[in-house]
Amino acid sequence: MLDKLGLSGLFGALLILAGIGVVAWNAPVVAAGLVLVLLGLALVVRRAAKSVMGMFGF
Repeated sequence: MLDKLGLSGLFGALLILAGIGVVAWNAPVVAAGLVLVLLGLALVVRRAAKSVMGMFGF
């Protein structure tokens, strides 16, 4: 998985986790909402990428 993400992807994932950690420290309910939004967004982006790759025949 690390070979697919690369260094910038790994750094981005760490920043997201750190940001959610900071929010969770002050407002756990808001942090839970942010996690759900990020997971939903990830699923939408994954499906869109799969669709585009399918259109190009990959």
